[in-house]
Amino acid sequence: MQIIEPRTPEDFEKYYRLRYETLRQPWNQPAGSERVDDDATAIHAMLLNDAGEALGICRLHLNSPEEGQLRFMGIRADMQGQRLGDLLMQHLESKARELGATYITLQARENAVNFYRRNGYEVVEKTYLLFNSIQHYKMLKQL
Repeated sequence: MQIIEPRTPEDFEKYYRLRYETLRQPWNQPAGSERVDDDATAIHAMLLNDAGEALGICRLHLNSPEEGQLRFMGIRADMQGQRLGDLLMQHLESKARELGATYITLQARENAVNFYRRNGYEVVEKTYLLFNSIQHYKMLKQL
């Protein structure tokens, strides 16, 4: 397994396909809804298996020189529960430190709060409801 930062159109095709399949398709959201305006200024990370298949994705965006924000964490359904998300998080936390960030925030889906807690994040507040059904919580970790 390896973590890459997508660079080629083929890399980004795999990256966005998995982002859609894990974070939008299960809620009947349209293709394209997995992309956002600030993707061009984010650092993207994709975990690949030895065959080059995407197993997990996540991205880091600096909201300020001190604050990094993780978004769009997704692990392929058949690979969940194997701590692969930990690898992506560690990779992007390291990138955030290199860029000078002192803390990271994220918006966790309710079913992922314990995953992030296990990785050192703390709930700051209950925030919004995505697709009228998925409660989110703002979480923070000091780097």
